[in-house]
Amino acid sequence: MSLPSSPKLIKGGLVVLDASSGAVSHVIALQYNPDSLARSYQVQGTGGDGGAERAQPFRLKGPAIETIRVEAEIDATDALAEPDRNASTVEFGIAPQLALLEGLINPTSAQLVAHNALSNSGALEIIPPDAPLLLFVWSASRIVPVRITEFSVTEEAFDPALNPMRAKVSLGLRVMNTDDLGFDNRGGSIFVNYLRTRESLAGKAGAASLQTLGLTSVP
Repeated sequence: MSLPSSPKLIKGGLVVLDASSGAVSHVIALQYNPDSLARSYQVQGTGGDGGAERAQPFRLKGPAIETIRVEAEIDATDALAEPDRNASTVEFGIAPQLALLEGLINPTSAQLVAHNALSNSGALEIIPPDAPLLLFVWSASRIVPVRITEFSVTEEAFDPALNPMRAKVSLGLRVMNTDDLGFDNRGGSIFVNYLRTRESLAGKAGAASLQTLGLTSVP
């Protein structure tokens, strides 16, 4: 039992929003927050290359393309400690949690059947439905729209019925920015708010002086 003074543990995770209404469809919390989170950026710029002609000024033409990699662990041990409250885990292990994540990268069976019916009826153009808007949440200061680019699962332990009991999940996420979504899309506005939050955080960083770099002025 946690002490009253113990800090509340905030979990990272994913929020699935309906593409049309924006209503919350699913909230997927990581069972354990990973010890590390890898991020990389691809700068979107133009100019700065001289060649045989005069170099053009370097300009940022759009938001950097940010990618995130998260390694998560899922384990049935905690739930099995209270079997009466976790009948699903007793019966299926962690298969339901894995299936929920797999649903983020697959169309539904109903959508596939509907597309097949349209194709058999001779429809000339079949437009896939919009995918749900997926948000990666890592504290209140980091909420970004993403799409899953990589997803791998390593199942490590099984019960007698071969239900998975422990697994490691690797997620590769690409942050969707205003170039991808536009400004009128809800995901686009969430991305702009994310940038504003980062800018606010940058303003709280202590500023160094030229003297720190051994300079009295810029040449």
